[in-house]
Amino acid sequence: MKVAAVDIGTNSMRLLIADATAEYVRREVVTGLGRGVDRTGVLSDDAMAATLPVLESYGQEMATHGVARRMAIATSASRDAANREEFFDLAERVLGVRPTLISGDEEARLAYLGVTRFFEGHHPVVVSDIGGGSTEFVTASGGISVDIGSVRVTERVLPDRPASPSQIDSARSLIRDLFSVVEVGEVGSLVGVAGTWTELPALARSLPSATETDGHKVTRAEVGAVVDMLAGLSIEDTMKLPSLNPKRAPVILGGVLIAEGVMNAVGAGVAEVSIHDTLDGVVADLLALL
Repeated sequence: MKVAAVDIGTNSMRLLIADATAEYVRREVVTGLGRGVDRTGVLSDDAMAATLPVLESYGQEMATHGVARRMAIATSASRDAANREEFFDLAERVLGVRPTLISGDEEARLAYLGVTRFFEGHHPVVVSDIGGGSTEFVTASGGISVDIGSVRVTERVLPDRPASPSQIDSARSLIRDLFSVVEVGEVGSLVGVAGTWTELPALARSLPSATETDGHKVTRAEVGAVVDMLAGLSIEDTMKLPSLNPKRAPVILGGVLIAEGVMNAVGAGVAEVSIHDTLDGVVADLLALL
């Protein structure tokens, strides 16, 4: 029996349809739902209007596949938005299920569950999930969610492209200060999930955007080089990079700076990328209920 998970993130809307043995649909569309939430405290009408057709298409795909159970989770932007229930009303109509607002701790648990179902590398594992509004660090014993993501850091301290050296310094300082609370212990493997991480190997090696980066590794030096490259580009030039989803262009520099900060915070010289994440964790929970 098939189940479906939808992740309503700050920047991306994602869908996974699977059963106990196979994956049928894995889809992601960048809609920028949470842009401006850090400043205004609400989801904008334009952002909701851009997001709802994507969620409607996901509802149609779930119906086509005849899923037995479905769940939609909403994360950082929805946690901070005063008008989230209004948005949830609209989303429920097109998805066939009301979004569930999850905490940062639950987001971390789901990311760890999703990654470790498939991971065969060195343990202990630290999972890093960089979203648009928050970043999660999680181990087998628990996790921490920090309220900074690619959209938030961009809106707070990276207003210009190209970015000035002082703006890059401010972003690094902000990230370092916020990540000072992170204590994860021994790190056998750092595994990065979600859009920033999955884009990084292609950016570091100028690969085509369609390249599957699951299982690829990036070094701290490579991540720093990507920061330097992106900092010197306008948003228009960033959109032209063959290795990047152009819809990520406005916030990818912020995301890569956070990835650099994650590696520094946990003392990891290498990170491995995984396409398995919170969606897989939700699917695992749903399959356990069948």
